[in-house]
Amino acid sequence: MTSRINPHLQDAKAVVRRFYDALDQADPDGCAGIMASNCAEDLVWRGFHPFNELHGPETVAEAFWAPLKAALTSMQRRLDLFFAGHNRIDSGESVWVGTMGHLMGLLDNPWIGIRPTGKIAMLRYAAFHKVEKNRIAETAMFFDIPHLMLQAGMNPFPPQTGAHLVQPGPMTHDGLLFDPQPPEEGEATQAAIDSMVRDIASWSGGRTESLVDELRRSWNEDMIWWGPAGIGATYTVPRYAEQHSGPFRKAFGTRRFNGHIASITEGHFGGFFGWPNLTLSHRGGFMGMPANSQDSDMRVIDMYRREGDKLTENWIFIDLLHFWNLQGLDVLGRMNEVHFGGEAR
Repeated sequence: MTSRINPHLQDAKAVVRRFYDALDQADPDGCAGIMASNCAEDLVWRGFHPFNELHGPETVAEAFWAPLKAALTSMQRRLDLFFAGHNRIDSGESVWVGTMGHLMGLLDNPWIGIRPTGKIAMLRYAAFHKVEKNRIAETAMFFDIPHLMLQAGMNPFPPQTGAHLVQPGPMTHDGLLFDPQPPEEGEATQAAIDSMVRDIASWSGGRTESLVDELRRSWNEDMIWWGPAGIGATYTVPRYAEQHSGPFRKAFGTRRFNGHIASITEGHFGGFFGWPNLTLSHRGGFMGMPANSQDSDMRVIDMYRREGDKLTENWIFIDLLHFWNLQGLDVLGRMNEVHFGGEAR
């Protein structure tokens, strides 16, 4: 991979920006045409449960975008992160654009069983787009459905260990990297992420080092972990250890890392996603749920901000509906039974 500023990154950003501009202005009936104009015919689109993996731009428009726009009216995109990079998973052969923010609108109609409120609502999301031949060839779009359920008064999980918030973008307000960035900054961000991942991979229950001491090697003291609804956000290294990292490691003694599909960095920001990233054996306690002998997958997007030589903000998207579905709990189905009496809405 080259160390100079590569114009291919700027070209890829332009493709995604044009796509977003057109899609954001489209009404539900216009989504299919916008998708077809900007995406490859054999588009692979990966989204959270109940959408999962879809193929072809028209299929994505019909299954996801048109129903969402019909439910979340007057929708606007509130973008917090936008960056691009060469994918280190394939030694830089592919170029991906990473984005994050909220899709905001008025929740006027039902969507996948979530009841309308007539009030402002925000669907928190992160997306990675692979750009080839000036079109989007692959997309991973992960969205926090339980967060939207909470806004509609539908609480799908027991009390979480962290705090439930509408989650902001970076504290520095500089996450929209529309212009080229110094390559050395992206390399420093990648080094910080790699250091953190190595610590997690080397962890075992028999280590004498405290979890807080381990975390301090790769995280700044005032770090913020912006977790998904059902887990919540947590602030500072000690509280992160107490409110998420510690409980997570205790609940999942057996973890298999399956690898990532894309991992990119640019400037002070970076991220990765897998499909799935992890396969876990739940020995009980995670999110207040009992143990289950069924190994289950976690699909995750991680977004990071580096400050100095350590990480300081981390936004996490976990497909909890898919994970618990594999564990035998249909969260959406249960919520529909509770709130709609089992009727299809």
